[in-house]
Amino acid sequence: MIKKTNTNGKTFEGSVISDKMTNTIVVSLEYTRRHPLYKKIVRKHKNIYAENNLSAKIGDKVKVRETRPLSKLKRFTTLAITKKSI
Repeated sequence: MIKKTNTNGKTFEGSVISDKMTNTIVVSLEYTRRHPLYKKIVRKHKNIYAENNLSAKIGDKVKVRETRPLSKLKRFTTLAITKKSI
């Protein structure tokens, strides 16, 4: 029997802003949007909760992927730590 890894779900890259919870990190995803009326480019962010199975710390850049609901707020899991904090 061949075991396949699940590759479903969108992947995002963001920075860890909190690791105080057990097995959970808060990741900030930053993106830019153009204002519909004034046409200025505005930076926005969204905080998501992810499973911390790679022991990521505050300041690390991580790659996360959507998964099934793991708790009330957690819907992501970490795939890789792309850049460690100093």
